[in-house]
Amino acid sequence: MTDRLFFLRRRVGAAIALFAMALLGACASKPPEPMVDFNPGYDFSGVDTVAWYRESGYVGGPNPLSLSDMARDRIDLALRRALEAKGISIVDDSADADLLLSWHLATEDKTDVRTYETPAYGGMYGAGWGPYNRYSMYSCWSCMPTRTDVSVQQYTLGTFIVDMIDPALKKSVWRSVTSSRLKGEPERDQDKYDSAAARILAAFPPLPDLPGSE
Repeated sequence: MTDRLFFLRRRVGAAIALFAMALLGACASKPPEPMVDFNPGYDFSGVDTVAWYRESGYVGGPNPLSLSDMARDRIDLALRRALEAKGISIVDDSADADLLLSWHLATEDKTDVRTYETPAYGGMYGAGWGPYNRYSMYSCWSCMPTRTDVSVQQYTLGTFIVDMIDPALKKSVWRSVTSSRLKGEPERDQDKYDSAAARILAAFPPLPDLPGSE
């Protein structure tokens, strides 16, 4: 009986673990969508050239990361490629640019507290288990005794912000913001930077309102 109960416990535990892995995989399958804001009265139709804003690349927050020069170069290259794919050139002289591009990263320490129910075992069958339902654990979750566990995780939330600044107005006329948890290891795959930049700049420049679209 002891061996059988041990086998059943392992079977149930494995099923719960597989369910948790599937749930986490579904949650992580889609990258975060950026939030975009822009000046609706601004004419973006004439934007052909962009230059880097002199203070682009700032990293701030209570726990600022120390980005290496290689990481900054990967970000700059990814944003450049995303704009060039739209037919917009990045120029060296800001005097020749229609807009100035600036990006910065804000970091924030966060705490994730979650509660969840897990099977609780006790005695020969556990509380609520009897000789008539000891095999029902395969299909009856309510028949299984549970306990409430608490998971606490510390992590750093990174908010990446891209601004398009009008040099004459000296104001941002377009902004894209995306947030996600930061990994401990630096990302070295340029393709992932390129993919993220394409999402961040997907709505730039904003499409003009067509007559009768409202």
